[in-house]
Amino acid sequence: MASDKRVQVTLECQECKRRNYITTKSKVNNRERIELEKYCRWDRKHTTHKETR
Repeated sequence: MASDKRVQVTLECQECKRRNYITTKSKVNNRERIELEKYCRWDRKHTTHKETR
């Protein structure tokens, strides 16, 4: 099994509230929730995507 130090997180668009991306992050280095500028295909523009639980 993969290391427990890297976990899968789901990213949710802050405008349309859809869950568009799944990525991994390091639990050791990034304790807080991540925020990234990603492309939302429903809004057809780059928007802020936040990590959901």
